[in-house]
Amino acid sequence: MPKKFFKNSATYTSRWIVLLIDLSISLQAFFFAYLIRFNFTLNFGDYDLLFHLPYVGVISLTGFLLVGSYKGIVRHTGIRDAIQVFWAVTIIMILLLTTSLLTERFEQYHKYFIPVSIILIHYLLNIVLLISSRFIFKYVFERIVGNLNPIKNILIFGAGDSGLITYNTLNNSASTNYRVLGFLDESKIKIGKHFNRIRIYDPQKIDEAFIKKHKIAEIIVSIQNIKPFVLFEKVEKLTQLPVKVKIVPPVQMWIDGDLNVSQIKEVKIEDLLGRKQIQINNPVIQNELKGKTILITGAAGSIGSELSNQISQYEYKDLVLLDQAESELYNLQQDFIRNGIKSFSVELADIRDKARMKDVFEKYNINIIFHAAAYKHVPLMEANPYEAVRVNVHGTGTVMNLAVAYNIDKFVMVSTDKAVNPTNVMGATKRVAEIYANSLNGTGKTKFVTTRFGNVLGSNGSVIPLFKKQIEQGGPVTVTHKDITRFFMTIPEACQLVLEASIMGNGGEIYVFDMGKSVKIFELAKKMIHLSGLQYPDDIDIVFSGLRPGEKLYEELLATEENTIPTYHEKILIAKTPKIDYKEKKQEIEILMKAEGIPPIEIVTRLKRIVPHYISNNSEYEKLDQLSVKVKKLKLG
Repeated sequence: MPKKFFKNSATYTSRWIVLLIDLSISLQAFFFAYLIRFNFTLNFGDYDLLFHLPYVGVISLTGFLLVGSYKGIVRHTGIRDAIQVFWAVTIIMILLLTTSLLTERFEQYHKYFIPVSIILIHYLLNIVLLISSRFIFKYVFERIVGNLNPIKNILIFGAGDSGLITYNTLNNSASTNYRVLGFLDESKIKIGKHFNRIRIYDPQKIDEAFIKKHKIAEIIVSIQNIKPFVLFEKVEKLTQLPVKVKIVPPVQMWIDGDLNVSQIKEVKIEDLLGRKQIQINNPVIQNELKGKTILITGAAGSIGSELSNQISQYEYKDLVLLDQAESELYNLQQDFIRNGIKSFSVELADIRDKARMKDVFEKYNINIIFHAAAYKHVPLMEANPYEAVRVNVHGTGTVMNLAVAYNIDKFVMVSTDKAVNPTNVMGATKRVAEIYANSLNGTGKTKFVTTRFGNVLGSNGSVIPLFKKQIEQGGPVTVTHKDITRFFMTIPEACQLVLEASIMGNGGEIYVFDMGKSVKIFELAKKMIHLSGLQYPDDIDIVFSGLRPGEKLYEELLATEENTIPTYHEKILIAKTPKIDYKEKKQEIEILMKAEGIPPIEIVTRLKRIVPHYISNNSEYEKLDQLSVKVKKLKLG
């Protein structure tokens, strides 16, 4: 029961009890003021202590009520609370002095007169006793909670204003049991000095031996107004130590301007990708979407749901959320309802079902389509090429054809970097969809725009959630190859790119994103292990499972024969694709879309005909490439 009482942050001492305690202390201080004034004797002469006590009690009560010093949470006492007590005591002293000086002039009220010396002694005692009592209670409370919870020794990186606020926040929190053993700061002026008896260390001298000697459990990074890449560099160095690394959010995110302990979170792996997130703030997007009916396919997926959430902030006419995943679509619907979003519709439908999709187009007067529906898991699609074609080619083609038939203004397709020089079925089907989009461009009113993405952090199938799960289970973490690399971006910025493409594109463009440097998955896995407060390979090992079917060591955003032209945004480029006979390709794709009941080997053969640069890797379909080489040699011979 005591433990529950002290751990419950909602359990506080009543303000009225605090007021009674303050009043009691003030009266006791007045009694001691009398004793001090008369040399600790009870010979008070003409002054009646018993008569003065009720009078002082009323004055003290008035002072406390006027200032409200009793309203503070005693266990969280700080400088502000001490200042409030000081002002309350000062008002009490002024009221006592004023009334005493007035009563001294009138003999009939002389019994109310209190010597100035007693009032001043009472004033000083009040300040000392009332303020110290609060800090004593806070200290006792922290000691009791400290005995109930194991203490965590921590370091705070940053001895500036943010670091000091973090220190005070941790000290004032009853829900945590941190002991700040030191600050870290790179300022030579601050290194070696102390704040509140806590030393400021040089972060360059903090090594594994220091961490183990002082049993440091966590390092909290509390630095504001720092460039992202500089912050990432500092955090990355800390993750090499055997501690958990947490970070204080930007001051703009503090609740009502105050930092809360719950806001101090573990560093996310996104923070260590070595690239600044791209922020797009284009007011033209508002004009483009205003008053429009927008269809999002694959709305319940990772990209689709974020895209839906971002678009929901604009002044559109209607937002149609379409997906065939019942549970996830329901969850998205409930999120919209919970967030008070009213202008939206939900359609449970499969893009492969032409009749059903036609019903959707008939029901809504759609202006813009964001096509995020797709199968994207490389190994699964490699094993099931028929399903990959049915969704990524046939399903996408069905929606594209309806877009042309119903005079949709714009069709924005989400593609992938795996469509560039594809080595797997999934990438090949996405490239086929890109070609089909370009073949339809100009055949009607609809403008077809494509955006290519790298890997998206936190999406279904991403390595990030997989690694997290493996680490939570005690490992090992599985990486396919020691040298494998990938480009990464966050889901929000991926969707910002889609929105930007929707207003930038005039039809036929393939937009690619400057995603910075590619990341070695092996290094990423090690960073995630360190961020979890564990060590590789001592605590968690990494094993190499080998490249999966269709997987390649690195991804590309542009094919070798492609080049780019810039746009008004320095991080967004347009891929200039080589000339293709779209009429011929369109016919081949339409034949592929209608194909049913044909074996996987025939499906892949057709994909390779449509996409000549599709060369299988680590796959059973490599034999088709070898056969193709032999045929070419025979023809040349």
